[in-house]
Amino acid sequence: MTIRYLLTAGAVALGIAGGPSTALAQSDVPIISREVLFGNPNKASPRISPDGHKLSFLAPVGGVLNVWVGPIDRPAMAKPVTNDTGRGIRSYFWAHTNQHILYLQDVGGDENWRLYSVDLRSGRRMPLTPDSATAPDESQPHKVSARIQHISYKFPHEILVGLNDRDPRLHDLYRVNIETGELVGVQFNEGFLRFYTDDDFQVRLAARLRPDGGNDLMVPKAEGGWEVFDTISMEDLLTTGPVDFDKTGEWVYFVDSRGRNTASLKSINIKTRAARTLAKNRKADISGGILIHPTEKHVQAASSTYMRKEWHIIDRGVKKDFRTLTSLVDGELAVISRSLDDARWIVGFEMDNGPVRYYRFDRDQQQAHFLFTDRSQLDGLPLARMHSQVIKSRDRLKLVSYYTLPVWSDSHYSGRPRTPLPMVLWVHGGPWARDTWGFDPVHQWLANRGYAVLSVNFRGSTGFGKKFINAANKQWGGKMHDDLIDAVDWAVKKKIADPERVAIMGGSYGGYAALVGMTFTPRKFACGVDIVGPSNLITFLEAIPPYWQPLKNLWATRVGNHSTADGRSALLKRSPLTFVDRIERPLLIGHGRNDPRVKEAESRQIAQSLQERNIPVTYVIYPDEGHGFARHENRLSFFAVTEAFLAEHLGGRYQPITDFAGSTITIPIGADQIAAAFGGTPD
Repeated sequence: MTIRYLLTAGAVALGIAGGPSTALAQSDVPIISREVLFGNPNKASPRISPDGHKLSFLAPVGGVLNVWVGPIDRPAMAKPVTNDTGRGIRSYFWAHTNQHILYLQDVGGDENWRLYSVDLRSGRRMPLTPDSATAPDESQPHKVSARIQHISYKFPHEILVGLNDRDPRLHDLYRVNIETGELVGVQFNEGFLRFYTDDDFQVRLAARLRPDGGNDLMVPKAEGGWEVFDTISMEDLLTTGPVDFDKTGEWVYFVDSRGRNTASLKSINIKTRAARTLAKNRKADISGGILIHPTEKHVQAASSTYMRKEWHIIDRGVKKDFRTLTSLVDGELAVISRSLDDARWIVGFEMDNGPVRYYRFDRDQQQAHFLFTDRSQLDGLPLARMHSQVIKSRDRLKLVSYYTLPVWSDSHYSGRPRTPLPMVLWVHGGPWARDTWGFDPVHQWLANRGYAVLSVNFRGSTGFGKKFINAANKQWGGKMHDDLIDAVDWAVKKKIADPERVAIMGGSYGGYAALVGMTFTPRKFACGVDIVGPSNLITFLEAIPPYWQPLKNLWATRVGNHSTADGRSALLKRSPLTFVDRIERPLLIGHGRNDPRVKEAESRQIAQSLQERNIPVTYVIYPDEGHGFARHENRLSFFAVTEAFLAEHLGGRYQPITDFAGSTITIPIGADQIAAAFGGTPD
C-alpha cells in the first residue's frame, strides 16, 4: 500500500551540497512555495529508445503530465506525443519497434489500468486492452485491470499482458499486437499469484500461495499441468523470489533469503537446481537495482541499501562505467534506462537537497552528457540536509531512520537544533516498503515551515532482512507502533523534538499508523494527519480488490484472519475505530472516493464518529482520486490544508491559502478547523 509517489509526484533530487555553515535566523529563510515542492516536475522518468536514437520523458502539457519524445542528442527539440487531460500519465514504456510508446491509465484512481499505444509516425492512439468484461458466472460486467507482463526485443510488434477479463480475481496471459490491438490468449490462470516469463514469451514459472502463507513455485510440464520447482516458506516470502532469466531460459535469477537473514542474489538452474551466489550484503537485502544485460541477459551489477545505497559489481565489463559515473556527481547513482546494445545509458543522481540530475552516458567514450533536472525551480533554494540515524527499539531492533531540520536550526550540519523543535513523524506506507535517504518533498516542506521531520523504518519495513520483516507479523497497532513511539522518545531525549508539539502523519499504512497514534497513545501527539488509512481492519480486509484475493493467506498470516472469530476479535483490538472515544487531539483525514485498496468508508466512518463526539476533525475528500492524490491541483490543495492544520496545532509558519484552483477538494466535515488559514499571514 505504498503511497509516497502519489503524494509527491515521484519527486527525488540532487543539488546544493553542504549545510549552512553559519547561523541563520528564521527570518532569513524564505517560505518555499508548495507549488515548487508538490507541483508537477519539469521533466521526469526519462527513457532511451531501444535503438538509442530517441529520448522520452514525462513533462506537463496544460498542467497535466504527458509523454514527450525527441532526438537523444537534442532533448530540447522534444514534443508531446500523448494528450492526456485528466490525471496525467505516470507509467509508460518503449516498444521495440522504436516507433511506439505504451502507457497505462486508469479512471479517477480506480486502478483498473488500461493499456494504450501511440504510433509516433501517425500520432494515432489505440487502446490495446478492454475496459470491461463479463465473467461466465456473472450477469454484470466488471472492470478489467491490465498488467504488463513482458516486453521483449524478440517480438517488437507484440507484448505480453495479464488481464483479469475472465475472472476479476485472476490475470490470464495474452499476446497483444501493438499496431492492431489483436489479443491472443497464451496462458490460462488456474489460481496463480503471478507468472514468470522469459524473452521468448515462454512461461517458465508460476507462483501459488499456500494456506500457511508460503509459496509454491511451479514449472509447466511438457505433457501439460504443473509440478513444484521450489518452495518458499512464509518467513522467506517477502525476501525471496524470481527476478529474471538468463539467455537460455534455463537459469533463473533469484533474490533468496533462505538459509540466511538478508536476501542474496543467486542464479538457479531450473532443471538441476544447481545454484551460485552472485551478490550479498550482511546488513541489507539485494533488491531493487539489479542490472541485467538487455540481450545477453547476464547480471552486471546489483544494489543494496542499509542506510545508503551500495552497488555490487558482478560483471567486470561495467566496472569502468561505475567508476566513471560515481566520480561525476556526489550523489546516489541509478541506472534508469538503456539502449538494446547497452552502449548508451540514461542515469540519474540523487541527493537530499536539490533536483535529480539526469545524464546520457555513452559507454564507449566514457562520456556523460547532462540532460536536465527534474525540478529546476529548486536550484538555489535554501533546502535542508537529511540526516541518517539508527535508533534502537525497546527490544533492541535497529531502526534505520532519517530526519531533517530547518536550515536555520542546523548550523554546520550538526543534526542538533539549538532548542527542541515541534516535530512531525512522517510514517511510510506499505507497510512492506521503506524510507530511504534522498530528496523528500514532505521533509523539505515541513522543515521549511519550522518543523523537525522524522521518518522511521519500523519493523515490517523491507530491505533489512527477513527477521526484521517477520518481527511485524500480526503487530499492526502493536510492536510496529512501539517502534514509532521509541523513535519519538529518541528525538525528545536528543532534544530534537519538543514533547508537547509532536504530530503523526502518513499515508495508507502510514495513515493507519496516524490513527493508531491518536487512539492507542492519545497524549503522545498534539495532532494527527491520516491519508487514505484504514480505520477498521475487518472492513478493510473484507473490501480488498478482487485481484488481491489470491493474497488472502498472506494477509491472514501477517495481519490477521478476518474469517475466524478469534481472528476478528484480534483485528478489532488493533482497529482505531474501536477506540475512537480515546481521541483527545485534533485530526485531519484525507481520502480519494475511488480508492480500490482502502475504501473511502474507512475514513468516513471514523470522521463521522468523531464529529458525533464533538472531537475536532477535518475530513477532506476528492471525487476523482484513488489511493493517493495524483492530480497536482489536488496534492497542492491537500498540503495547503495540512499546512494550515499543523500551523494551528504545532505553531509552525505557513503559506496562506488563496484558492484551490483546479482542485476537486470538498470538506464535508470540519472546514471551520482550517478557516483561519484563509487570508492569514505567513508567520
